Amino acid sequence: MFRSFFKSRRWALWAYGGGVILLFSLFIQVELTVRINQWYGGFYNMLQKATEHEIAEFWGEMLNFLYIALPYVLIATLTAYFTRLYAFRWREAMTFSYVAKWRTVEEEVEGASQRIQEDIYRFARIFESLGLQVVRAVMTLFAFLPILWGLSTGVDLPHIKDIPGSLVWVALIVSIGGLLISWFVGIKLPGLEYNNQKVEAAFRKELVYAEDDKIQFGKTETIVELFVGLKFNYHRLFLHYGYFDIWVNFFEQLMVIVPYLIMGPGLFTGLITLGVLVQVSNAFSKVRESFSIFISNWTTITELRSIHKRLKEFEHNIGYENIVIE
Repeated sequence: MFRSFFKSRRWALWAYGGGVILLFSLFIQVELTVRINQWYGGFYNMLQKATEHEIAEFWGEMLNFLYIALPYVLIATLTAYFTRLYAFRWREAMTFSYVAKWRTVEEEVEGASQRIQEDIYRFARIFESLGLQVVRAVMTLFAFLPILWGLSTGVDLPHIKDIPGSLVWVALIVSIGGLLISWFVGIKLPGLEYNNQKVEAAFRKELVYAEDDKIQFGKTETIVELFVGLKFNYHRLFLHYGYFDIWVNFFEQLMVIVPYLIMGPGLFTGLITLGVLVQVSNAFSKVRESFSIFISNWTTITELRSIHKRLKEFEHNIGYENIVIE
């Protein structure tokens, strides 16, 4: 999965040169989000005392926002486009590397067509997308942790206000706690995804064979039997995703009000301004989302783990471990 792209001289420019371009674009995006967070502070402080400012200052702040937001939109769009190209090149490298080895295998390999055509595509696409999100989350942490640490001086809750960088610790604790709960709530999902792909492969295989021979394959009773198994697996999967979604949605909504619960009292005592409150809310959400990157992408991670397991089995079945990458 990784050797064919990252250890190949043919694909080295794309693998590493393209990777550097993506990292640089993510860095620029994070820097722009920091500037937007700083803009929040000044803008909402102005709104809190709107009668003391001219309308021209309001429009000036709107222009300042556009100067930050428009470059962000452009860079984010170009990054998304380049990411798709990058993932497709990875898929191309994996596909032809697998095909070359698979063609030398004499015995039948179960689900080979699905592994090569579908799983490789999904693996490259998901891994690239998730990888970028993780890198962006790490960069965001480095950018916003000092900001959130400094803003913690505005906390006016008993006990919490005496802890240096209290907002950072709150974000860390709730994120780790949410991750642990998510792990236990969704512990069965990877196995269910894996089993589901197996019955999907059997159903697809029967239909493919029936395209060439409808007498021996594609009989109604066989299709019904396979689809019943498919239906049973999907119902189990939907059930487990159902209670996992309940937890994730509850957690996400709870995290919306946490910074207001912590910072709200300081607004009423005059310790902080409205601009600081909004800035804290934005910075807290950025840090908390970075800490919670695996919670928000748990379904995607589950799918990726299932695909990785199937591709590892396929590599073993075709003896891919012994191939020499050039």
